[in-house]
Amino acid sequence: MEKLFPKITTFLMFSGQAEEAMDFYTGLFEDSRIEAIVHNEDGTVMQATFTLKGQTLMCIDSVANHEFTFTPAISLFVACDSEEEIDRLFGQLSEGGGVLMPLDEYPHSKKFGWLVDRFGVSWQLNY
Repeated sequence: MEKLFPKITTFLMFSGQAEEAMDFYTGLFEDSRIEAIVHNEDGTVMQATFTLKGQTLMCIDSVANHEFTFTPAISLFVACDSEEEIDRLFGQLSEGGGVLMPLDEYPHSKKFGWLVDRFGVSWQLNY
């Protein structure tokens, strides 16, 4: 039997913005692409798989309205390869979102930043 998914995969649930978020994320990171997408009849994402820098993630658009959203208690941690990369990603990901820890030197890192993007997803960027 063919393995369809890794045993543990980050799964993001959006409220109508899944495809927009995937397009945005795959445009930011090298070695990134939308692998598969299945739409609901209304055009929202029923299920999708995408890759960011070789890491597979899944997402959907929730069909139910709910009170909860993303929380910074869970974040995507990105090990950046250069200062140029961390500066670019921090600027683009934080646009329309919010900064939790400004891009700076910290005891645990020579350059680190933590933010929430415009979709509510939390990112920790480290160089």
